[in-house]
Amino acid sequence: MIVSLKKITKEYIQGTFRFNAVENIDLKVEKGEFLSISGPSGSGKSTLLNLIGCIDSPTSGEIIINGKNVVNFHDRELSKMRREEIGFVHQFFNLMPTMSAIENVSLPLVLAGKNKKEIEKKSGDLLIKVGLENRMNFLPQQLSGGEMQRVAIARAFINSPSLLLADEPTGNLDSNRGKEILELISNLSKEGHVTVLMVSHDPMALFSASRRVEIRDGRLGEEVS
Repeated sequence: MIVSLKKITKEYIQGTFRFNAVENIDLKVEKGEFLSISGPSGSGKSTLLNLIGCIDSPTSGEIIINGKNVVNFHDRELSKMRREEIGFVHQFFNLMPTMSAIENVSLPLVLAGKNKKEIEKKSGDLLIKVGLENRMNFLPQQLSGGEMQRVAIARAFINSPSLLLADEPTGNLDSNRGKEILELISNLSKEGHVTVLMVSHDPMALFSASRRVEIRDGRLGEEVS
C-alpha cells in the first residue's frame, strides 16, 4: 500500500461560513496503480490531490504515504517528502521562464545538492526519453504546449519518485497532444514502477487509468467501471 487515507476532512472558514472541501474520505492506493479521480469543478479533486501531495494538511483524519503518517510532519519533513518521494505534473506546466528545458528538469537535483555530472546525465537522459533531445537548451517560450508538458513530466520523474500526482495534465493541450502526454506518463510510470494519481475532466485521461473513482461535493463515490 503506497497511499492510505482514513476519514480525511478538510474544512475552510470564510468569516462565519464553514464548508468542507473534502469530507470523510477513505481511499487506498496500491503500488503501481494508475488511479484517476473525476468530478465536476469545485468537487474537491484538487484539494484531495494537494492533501496527498503534502501541500496542504487535513483538518482531521490520517494520511499515510509509504508507511509514514504525514499528518503530524513538520514543514521540513513535508518538504523532504515532496522532494524525494512525490512528483508533480500541473495543468499550467509551472516551468521557470528564464531557464532552459534541461535547467528546468535539473532544478530538483540542484536543490538537493547532487553533483554536476549526475545532474547533467540524468536530466539529459530524461529529456531524451520524453522526445526532447533537440530542445534541451530551448526556453519554455520557445516550446509548444505539449513540449512544455514533456519538460514538466521529465522534471517530475527526475528524483525517481514512488508517487506521481497529475492535476489536469492534458487540460491545456489538444486531443492529439493530450493522448501523447497520457501515454508518456503511463509508459514512464510502468518503467519506473511509479504509482500515478491523476485528477481530470478529460474523458480520454480518465479511461487511460487502470482504476477510476469519482468525487462529488467533497465525498468519494463508488468506483467507476
